[in-house]
Amino acid sequence: MIIIPAIDIIEKKPVRLYQGDYSKKEEVGHSVLEIAQAFESQGAKWIHCVDLDGAKSGKKENAKLICQVSKQVSIPIEVGGGIRNMEDISFYLDNGISRIILGTAAIENENLLKEAIQKYKDKIAVGIDCKDGMVCVNGWLENSHIHYIDFARKMESLGVSTLIFTDISKDGTLQGPNLEMLKKLKENVNCNIIASGGIKDLSHIQSLKELDLYGAITGKAMYTKSLDLKDALKLCKEG
Repeated sequence: MIIIPAIDIIEKKPVRLYQGDYSKKEEVGHSVLEIAQAFESQGAKWIHCVDLDGAKSGKKENAKLICQVSKQVSIPIEVGGGIRNMEDISFYLDNGISRIILGTAAIENENLLKEAIQKYKDKIAVGIDCKDGMVCVNGWLENSHIHYIDFARKMESLGVSTLIFTDISKDGTLQGPNLEMLKKLKENVNCNIIASGGIKDLSHIQSLKELDLYGAITGKAMYTKSLDLKDALKLCKEG
């Protein structure tokens, strides 16, 4: 299982939210680049960046900064937030980003998703962000009334190879990932599954590893130092 440290961005600053609530924003550093370089130096093989301004507005608000960061680290970066058309997808991939995460666009614009997968294949991932089992859109602010398992099956049928699953009620809480929902997801699709949200410590990493998932995204745990990135990487490397 790969460990992917996360950097969420609002107004060019690295932040963390609590349960996706923009009003509960906490800055976690002065520089997105410095944090990315620190993650790289600790051995991370990927970095997960979210343009939270873009997720809300539907436009790529922090794209220039994210691409600048990508050029100054040697590990791949995946990006989500506000990516709603082929121009945005191509912009990121042409400027050094390795994987694009579609969320709202995957639900609201199936033709865009099909076109993106046809052109970029496994460089396209889909984020499944849930509240009470239902997929949310537009920066987690709206409920789509689509059950996450139904949505995951649909994504697999369209050729999506990687799904990033977040239980919004767990995100930023350090209360542990939703193992039950993740287990059910793994039983229903053959996609690579990346777990996100709720991770606090090595015990949570161990639990996710036992589900035989492709990866785990962790953010707040590293900023609060309840999880050491090097320890998490070592645990996952040990078979």
